[in-house]
Amino acid sequence: MILAQPPTELQPGFAATLLVILVSATFTENILLTRFLGMCPFLSISRQLKSAVGMGLAVVFVTTCTCFLNATLYWYVLEPLKAYHIPAESLKLILFIVVIAAFVQLMEMLIERISIGLYFALGIFLPLITVNCAILGASLFMINKDLHGLSALVYGFGAGLGWMIAIVLMAGIRQRLKRSKVPAALEGPGITLIIAGIMAMAFVIFQGMIKL
Repeated sequence: MILAQPPTELQPGFAATLLVILVSATFTENILLTRFLGMCPFLSISRQLKSAVGMGLAVVFVTTCTCFLNATLYWYVLEPLKAYHIPAESLKLILFIVVIAAFVQLMEMLIERISIGLYFALGIFLPLITVNCAILGASLFMINKDLHGLSALVYGFGAGLGWMIAIVLMAGIRQRLKRSKVPAALEGPGITLIIAGIMAMAFVIFQGMIKL
C-alpha cells in the first residue's frame, strides 16, 4: 500500500516560482479585495492608521505560520489517511480551524510573557484574528493550489501581506476623508463601502496577469 505524498518541488526555477506565488497571493488574487474575505475587521479596524498597521502585521504573521502548519498537517497527516478510507477532506476544515485558534492563543500567551507593551498594543486585535475568515481562506486556497513546504509559507505571507496593504490603504483614505466634505447621506459606512468597491476594481484589473 502506497501512502499519498505531497507534490514535489522542482528545483530549476523554484525561486522564480516562489516570486510568482508571492505576487499572485499579494496582488492578483488579493484575499480581501478579490476574494472579499475578512471584510468585517477590514471595515471596522481601518478607522485609524495605527490600528490598521497593528492588525495587518498580526494577520501577516498568523497567516504565514498557520498556512505552513496547515499544509504540513494536511499533506503528512490527513492525506495519508485516505489510504485507510478515512474522509480526510471532511476533517480538513475542522483541523484548520483548530490550528488557527490554537496558534493565535499560543501567540497571545507568548507575547504577554515576552513583551507586555506589545501585548497591550496588539491584544485587542489578536482575538479578532481567530474569527477572521481570511486566515482560514488562505489555508483552503493553498491546499486547492497543491502548495506545501516553502511554497505554502510564501503563499501565506503573500496572502497576509495583501490583506495588510488593503487595510492600510483604506485607513489612510479614511483619515484623509475626515478633512474632506462628504455628503451627509454617504457619511460612515456608505462612503467606506464605495471606497472599498473602487479599491476592489483596481485590484481586479491585475487578475489574469499572473495566475497559480
